[in-house]
Amino acid sequence: MSETKVEKPDKVAKPAKRAKKKKVAKHVSQGRAYINATFNNTIVTITDMNGNAIAWSSAGGSGFKGPKKSTPYAASVVIKKLAEKLEPFGLKEVDVFVSGVGQGRDGAVRALNAHGIGILSIKDVTPIPHNGCRPPRPRRV
Repeated sequence: MSETKVEKPDKVAKPAKRAKKKKVAKHVSQGRAYINATFNNTIVTITDMNGNAIAWSSAGGSGFKGPKKSTPYAASVVIKKLAEKLEPFGLKEVDVFVSGVGQGRDGAVRALNAHGIGILSIKDVTPIPHNGCRPPRPRRV
């Protein structure tokens, strides 16, 4: 029986590095703003008309902690930070969809208008239960 030796190469060939694609900022003139104002936080997401997210920001991400996250001032700071992210896209007008019952609802809508983003429509999409959860059993004393 003859033994055949398989020689291992000293160096393994590395795959060639691919050149990174340069991101081209698409121009979006109209979009949608989804404002989620809860008791604990305010989150704003800007999408194009198809629903693809362009940019988002939240009160927690803007440096607010604790009960300050749900204030109208925090909502205005969130919109200010968001307006800076949206500059390369050239967004001019948005349809606003507000969800939740927090304090940041009105502050966010007013701040959108103040930062030069035109508001076409405002719609409240807060979920409302038709019949709600089953109530707890009566207490036996």
